[in-house]
Amino acid sequence: MTSPRIAWAVTGSGHYIEECIEFMLTLDNVDLYLSQAGEEVLKMYGIQINDLRDRVRIYRDKAASAPPVGLFYKGYYHTLVVAPTTSNTVAKCVLGIADSLVTNLYSQAGKCRIPNIVYPCDIAPEMKTTAPGGEVMVYPRNIDLEATNKLRDIEYTTVVESVDELIIAVQQRIASLA
Repeated sequence: MTSPRIAWAVTGSGHYIEECIEFMLTLDNVDLYLSQAGEEVLKMYGIQINDLRDRVRIYRDKAASAPPVGLFYKGYYHTLVVAPTTSNTVAKCVLGIADSLVTNLYSQAGKCRIPNIVYPCDIAPEMKTTAPGGEVMVYPRNIDLEATNKLRDIEYTTVVESVDELIIAVQQRIASLA
């Protein structure tokens, strides 16, 4: 077996997606998992899947049972990163709903006691985020903020609030494996 890898999932959030992908591409041994909305968002931000395919292995949300999640049971991954993460995905993860590729990844990683790092798009009552035309202000709903806070309490989950925190958390995780 090859040495364990990072599974990196992208959902339909554009929240600093360019910076997340840019950082992901600096890492070795990463596989990219794209939800259907994640694919759409990458295109909206001008990130070409074919360009990414030259750098990372890509799994797309094309099967109802999300077969690639079985790789967690084979020790193929040491960490799951979900960045950026929509409020929809966060809510499903908090409720234990695993009905898509990314929510299945989150569920199975937890069941296999594999640490995960999640960068939610809704982290403060007022915040800047990125849109295809530049930064905009958003005002997450209380229900979205509550779900982000509940996510912090789920075992094996680290919630980060910025790209800088994401970078530090991933680097610390990699260092802990050395």
